[in-house]
Amino acid sequence: MAGIFITGTDTGVGKTRVAAMLVRALRAASVDAVGFKPICCGGREDAELLAEASGGAVALNDVNPVWLRPPVAPYTAAMIEGRTVDVALVREKFTQLRAAHAAVIVEGAGGWLVPVARNFLMADLAAEFALPVLVVAANRLGVINHTLLTVAAIQARGLRCVGVLLNQVQSPADDDAAVLTNASVLGELLDVPLLGEVIFGAEALPPALSKLAV
Repeated sequence: MAGIFITGTDTGVGKTRVAAMLVRALRAASVDAVGFKPICCGGREDAELLAEASGGAVALNDVNPVWLRPPVAPYTAAMIEGRTVDVALVREKFTQLRAAHAAVIVEGAGGWLVPVARNFLMADLAAEFALPVLVVAANRLGVINHTLLTVAAIQARGLRCVGVLLNQVQSPADDDAAVLTNASVLGELLDVPLLGEVIFGAEALPPALSKLAV
């Protein structure tokens, strides 16, 4: 595999968690996989986790070539800092990583249509990379709508969506009807695979995604 682009239905849905687990699973299967977080906004913890998952094979500044300190969308953060996002640097680092490693697991910033520049979205970057796209969706109220919209937008770009992975971002209540039913409803409505769910606190990928990884 050449890699996967991981997007989310929103920010804070667990993309980094899934990306890091995927990198570790690939490396455990003897695949030279590394993580790539082209743009970080706010803290740099996401990139640090991906660098750690990559086993030290990639320097932090290569895992994350563009770091913007304000914790907002890249376009907004760049305006606050009085600069523009260096998309050319992102392209350069991705090309280098792809040439040097068997698989690059790319984690986007925020959701699919997050703006990187005035006329350049995260979706445009994913289209340039031309990798299969995995959607990470937080299992909570509203995820059905968010997931269907995201998958439709990916497919409208002519990109392959390899599937959707539900993620529990917090321990659910026993009587949370949305959490209890989201998987079954999405399984009926999606025209791409529902690859399972990462349970809150779990450290392993669902079997379907583990097989996809190798």
